[in-house]
Amino acid sequence: MSEKILIADDEPSNRKILAQELTHKGFAVDTARNGREALTKIESVPPDLVILDYMMPEMTGLDVLRELRNRGNDTPVILITAYGSVERAVEVMKAGAYDFITRPFDPDHIELVVRKAIERQTLKREVEVLSEEIRDRYHLIVGESTKMRLAVEMASKAAGSSSTVFLLGESGTGKELFARYIHNHSDRAKRPFIAINSVGLSKELLESELFGHEQGAFTGAHKTKKGKIELANGGTIFFDEIGDISREMQAKLLRFLQEREFERVGGVTPISVDVRVIAATNRDIAAAVKNGTFRDDLYHRLNVVAITPPPLRERREDIPTLAEFFLRKFSIASRRTVIRLSDEAQARLMAYDWPGNVRELANAIEHGVVLGSGSEIGATDLPARLTGDSLLPLAENLSYRDGVNAARKELVLKALRKTEGNRAAAARLLGLETKYFLRLMKSLQID
Repeated sequence: MSEKILIADDEPSNRKILAQELTHKGFAVDTARNGREALTKIESVPPDLVILDYMMPEMTGLDVLRELRNRGNDTPVILITAYGSVERAVEVMKAGAYDFITRPFDPDHIELVVRKAIERQTLKREVEVLSEEIRDRYHLIVGESTKMRLAVEMASKAAGSSSTVFLLGESGTGKELFARYIHNHSDRAKRPFIAINSVGLSKELLESELFGHEQGAFTGAHKTKKGKIELANGGTIFFDEIGDISREMQAKLLRFLQEREFERVGGVTPISVDVRVIAATNRDIAAAVKNGTFRDDLYHRLNVVAITPPPLRERREDIPTLAEFFLRKFSIASRRTVIRLSDEAQARLMAYDWPGNVRELANAIEHGVVLGSGSEIGATDLPARLTGDSLLPLAENLSYRDGVNAARKELVLKALRKTEGNRAAAARLLGLETKYFLRLMKSLQID
């Protein structure tokens, strides 16, 4: 697809010559007779680059440039003039122009400047998109639930120290997001954050990944390699799924945690590092210590500050916020204009138990965005497990508020039936505080 260029010049012959030259070079060219027409065209059909004549009546090229920048428009602009001077060039560049060219000019030079300006803008936008994707990927949504807010409060306090943090709980609750949150809110935020997942790695490969190796340490070790711990020096190392490492690796890791030094595989020289350690596991680590599969001393080294991100079923009030976030994220990624979830779809999300937690919710929303059509995601666009007969049957034209309340009422009644009417036990079953549960019963008119 050809890059779009807008040329604004009050001299018809100048517009025609430059437009012909750039069209011949493969660009899609439009023209404007003055500055105001240029601004109108830029607003209606944004070009990839604007070329302005400096000396236009009523509104000069510099005036157009300044107006664009005042509007927050960062389209690259090149100004052309027959009366160039150092002072004028400085003035134009300070106003935000990409370049300032004097007539007469070489067509090949114009092409080179135009292509470089467009290439620079493309790279800038790619960086902005990538930065946005990274922010979205590691965005920790706090929500309204008490349990989540308490967990984030603990993480904020832990970030102010260099103490080891142990993140516990089910898969999909966002333990890596918590680890990155702690790192990003610490004084190590500008240093590396390096994550390592031990699942699927052999003892030898994991040891090399963590500690690195010397040249010739084993077959295939053709050169010295730094390990992840060494690369994280000054920053944070995140050990994910630490409950799955072997007893032998547990001993090596314990020594590192005690001494903050290690040797590369095949090396004999101790290497000291300054790293913050955050570990995570979805296993019942206390049970693993009891049955001897996880070292008691390593457990206590790791368990300085323990944080358990709550499962999604215990923070249902956060589901709408999370769903909206993922809806926006996946709509942008798939280049679809999805405005909202239908009332029934939202009620289905509220009624489901989410054994896979936030990760499963993200997958469900992505499923709906990819397979749905139109500007709304309906209940039938969601995965089948969310729309089965086991879930709460919903009226066809149910409002969002009524749908959510119906789902909440059904959950409360199920919990009360399961606990034979014991309200405190039912509250615990749903992961709610008793006082909140009683208020919820009253608001739902449950006697």
